[in-house]
This record gives sequence, C-alpha cells and structure tokens, in this order.
Amino acid sequence: MSSEEAKVVVPRNFRLLEELERGEKGIGDGTVSYGMDDADDIYMQSWTGTILGPHNTAYEGKIFQLKLFCGKEYPESPPTVRFQTRINMACVNPETGVVEPSLFPMLANWRREYTMEDILIKLKKEMMTSHNRKLAQPPEGTEEARPDPKGPAKCCVM
Repeated sequence: MSSEEAKVVVPRNFRLLEELERGEKGIGDGTVSYGMDDADDIYMQSWTGTILGPHNTAYEGKIFQLKLFCGKEYPESPPTVRFQTRINMACVNPETGVVEPSLFPMLANWRREYTMEDILIKLKKEMMTSHNRKLAQPPEGTEEARPDPKGPAKCCVM
C-alpha cells in the first residue's frame, strides 16, 4: 500500500473543529488570530481573522480585520478571504477588500492541508515583501470597517 492510499482524509467538520481549537488557544507570536464569527453557525462557514501590522512596514501599528468564508467544499477548496479594514496591498481588491486568488499564490494553488492560520501568516508575510511594505495606506479617517454583505455581525456575550 502506497503512502497516498494510507492517507486518512479528515472530514470537513472535524477539520474545522481542529482549526477552531487551535485558534481559541492562540497561535504563534500573537500577531495573527482567528475564530468563528457566529457560534450558532452549525456549518462553521463564517470566520474572523486579525493581523497586527508588521514592524518596519506601512502597516505597522494597525490592526487588520478579515472575514474568511469556508464554503461546503472547504478544505478541498480555499475559503474566500476579505479584509474588512481598508488596506492597500497588491493582492487585495481596493474596492471590495477581497484577497484575489490570482494575485495570492496560496489561494490560487490551494492544497487541502493549508489552514486559515496559514493564510493569515502568509498575508502577514506578504505585507513585508518589497512591493507591499512601503505602499501608502488609506488615511486614518477611512479606517472604518467595510459593511458585511450578510448584515451586521452578531456578537456573543461572555
């Protein structure tokens, strides 16, 4: 039996539960984080992510909020990723905030083993690349979050 045949495919919900647990525990150096957007979403489709702008870049000192949407085909297909905070970055549509798969290789060349954490870390690294790090960012007055097309976000009381 080859190693390909021996590979166990984890069902979607188990995979998302693993990602949720990792996100809730806090990851890495604390400059990226993520979690579920709506605890009542039984399909675990809607997620939020946060990236702290890296030092020595035009993004430094800013907190970037993102929405990640994991469709029914996730993790076979990548989630859609959209910055809610306005950002000037080569792979992000300036009007919608959507991370364009054609301009962000991780989404274009998606592999099942990639995670939402991987996407956030890669986006942070992308902020530090030579063609992004010095890009002028939207003025402070335009920092309000983009409206969510599904309506206002629900929040939970702890």
